[in-house]
Amino acid sequence: MTLWLDVEDLFHYALRNPRPSGIQRLSFELYVGLREVLGENVRFCRHDPVGDAFRTVPWEAVEGLVTAMLRPSAEAPRGAAPPAPPGGPPQEASLARNLAGRLPLEMRDPLMQAVASQKTALAAQLAALRHGVRSLRAAPSLLRGRGQAGDEGSAAHGEDIRGLARHGDVLGVIGSPWFHSDYGGFVARATAGCGMRTALLVYDLIPLLRPEWFDTGLVRVFGRWFRGFAPRADHLFAISEATARDVERWSAREGVPLRLPAHTLPIGTGFTGPPVAAAGTLPMGLKPGGYALVVSTIEARKNHVLAFRAWRRLVEEMPPEAVPQLVFAGKVGWLVQDLMQQIENCGHLGGKIVIVPGPTDAELVALYQGCRFTLFPSLYEGWGLPVTESLSFGKLCIASDRTSLPEAGGTFCLYIDPENITGATETIRRTCTDDALIAEREAAIRDGFRPVPWRRPAEVLAGHLGLAPPA
Repeated sequence: MTLWLDVEDLFHYALRNPRPSGIQRLSFELYVGLREVLGENVRFCRHDPVGDAFRTVPWEAVEGLVTAMLRPSAEAPRGAAPPAPPGGPPQEASLARNLAGRLPLEMRDPLMQAVASQKTALAAQLAALRHGVRSLRAAPSLLRGRGQAGDEGSAAHGEDIRGLARHGDVLGVIGSPWFHSDYGGFVARATAGCGMRTALLVYDLIPLLRPEWFDTGLVRVFGRWFRGFAPRADHLFAISEATARDVERWSAREGVPLRLPAHTLPIGTGFTGPPVAAAGTLPMGLKPGGYALVVSTIEARKNHVLAFRAWRRLVEEMPPEAVPQLVFAGKVGWLVQDLMQQIENCGHLGGKIVIVPGPTDAELVALYQGCRFTLFPSLYEGWGLPVTESLSFGKLCIASDRTSLPEAGGTFCLYIDPENITGATETIRRTCTDDALIAEREAAIRDGFRPVPWRRPAEVLAGHLGLAPPA
């Protein structure tokens, strides 16, 4: 049996984002792990919206896309302007992108799909003229790549999976395709007559359970996707016990029956690929041991405001030399305009708050290695990659005690109530000043924390689906 993985969301995400977020990185790691476990019994596909089909895409295209998203920022020093393209800036493209960015999400994502589909169709027509009748038959997907000459015995890339799938194969939805306006219907049409099962990995249901932290358009789009597809899925998986409970709670609340309870996958630690060396120097003039680190997009749900208010108290109540800098490493997201204005108005608390937007992997390694401790006061998570990343670098994390974060941090973190600023400030104050506490906690992490290899969740997922590696 074959596991067919829908990777359209990776390509869709890359249209608007220069670097992958946590979901893209997590799904990519699972793809890598599944290839290790299942070998040629795992294949990849993208959407053909014209022909209502899934079409094959080579692994090299998926891997190359993620590699390219990780590469560009690392090649230029922070603060350097990006090189101008030949012939001057693409003003028309920038204008169109800016205008599209002002549209509501429910209009913007279908528009991005339409643009991508038109590019696909145009490329296919040009390729058909070059390559003749055979290309015409595969036209809707030529942009996604074709088999190489000499691939006898294997299907050319770009083929409709309905002609390749066997009864009992599985379509795996491990990414984030909620941008599709009728995903459930599309899957039903694109797999009609195949006898395929479907499997869905749920990262979180936060837009449905706590919509106040999201754009209203995203809440509607996400809700339509989940309600339209989850009840049809033959297998459900979740990235934490907390998320699995949320799925059950949503199903009961909405009166939407699901075919099976969600099974929890163990989540891996770190990222595969060549080891990333730390940047030669810390960004923004930071000094090793002289700062606390928050790694995440700056958005309301991540609760950076708690960290800001705690540091405001520390600056007012402690000698300046006793207060480490607070580093926000991540791009500025949504619903934080007031916070960013406050940080600017107070002069970044006299330089005590430092923002490193869009850090490269090399910068992140250096930031983790050089911090005194990390802080992750998020109000709601599906898992908590920054927590396990911190532990993998041997660093104490002060984490929220909500949702999935105690699962991610186990006994190795200090936990705080993310809505209790006074209590959180006292825990942070103690960690800033108590060297013995830091040493004790780092020793416990060093002796007891065991990173989970990404092959492990792949093995669990494949086992529950009844899939086996090739003989």
